[in-house]
Amino acid sequence: MEIGFYGLGRMGGNMVTRLVQGGHKVIASNRSKGPVDLAAQHGAIPAYSMEELVSKLSDSPKVVWIMVPSGQVVDETLAHLTTLLKPGDIIVDGGNSWFKDTKRRAVDLTAKGFHYMDCGTSGGVWGLKEGYSLMIGGEQDIFKHLEPIFKTLAPPDGYGYFGPHGAGHFVKMVHNGVEYGMLQAYGEGFEILKASEYDLNLLDVTHVWQHGSVVRSWLLDLAELAFKADGSDLSNIRGYVEDSGEGRWTVAEAIDKSVPAPVITLSLLERFHSRQPESFAAKVIAALRNQFGGHAVQTEDGKPAQ
Repeated sequence: MEIGFYGLGRMGGNMVTRLVQGGHKVIASNRSKGPVDLAAQHGAIPAYSMEELVSKLSDSPKVVWIMVPSGQVVDETLAHLTTLLKPGDIIVDGGNSWFKDTKRRAVDLTAKGFHYMDCGTSGGVWGLKEGYSLMIGGEQDIFKHLEPIFKTLAPPDGYGYFGPHGAGHFVKMVHNGVEYGMLQAYGEGFEILKASEYDLNLLDVTHVWQHGSVVRSWLLDLAELAFKADGSDLSNIRGYVEDSGEGRWTVAEAIDKSVPAPVITLSLLERFHSRQPESFAAKVIAALRNQFGGHAVQTEDGKPAQ
């Protein structure tokens, strides 16, 4: 099948390679030149502008998959792309767009005659080898038309159609919220192990947990790789944890629907906590404990205050 692919970042470039390896004709484009050159080395047809990408698509309807950061970048990409495509053509947003933005965009694009599909994509940098989990929303007949693409990108049983516009991105949003909670639980568990009275080798713990335990998972596979690379202290890694939006959206949706989600919510807040060199709130609490109970406080150098 022929497909245009715009956005060749950490995931997009590997997705193009997997599609080419699966026998598809891929015209690959990106804002910068380097990733396009690399995609060409892996068998894609290079296009150094969006205009060139669309002009090299010969099938009808034309299919363009965009893999760009959520928010304004998606809107700008769609605004440009729709000046080049014709009604009846298909656009797939494979990034982590907020599902309400997806619904809004779908209304606009459908009114203009375009077909718009949302595809939540999970798999990270391992997707080239293992395949990508694909969570898809939009028109069901367009899903069927694009199914050869989804089959190539996903492992067996790794893709699914979940409903009308926004459903795919909604499922991916909640997927990432669950991921926040899982990562936090693993992080806290390993910190308890590290703080124990025992001289535990966390690489060995991870390896044993991965064979028969109820907490085994792909994330633990990755933990084992991390401990193998950096040791039990993870000395080369700073404890700063970013968030890309999906956790916030999941928590907001839980609040909007009155669904209790304390684990996901607290895991998001802990990410904020990780970015503080020192918590001012903790300073206030220490000062108040000192004021009402005479509890000891420490100065900036870590010594007991006089």
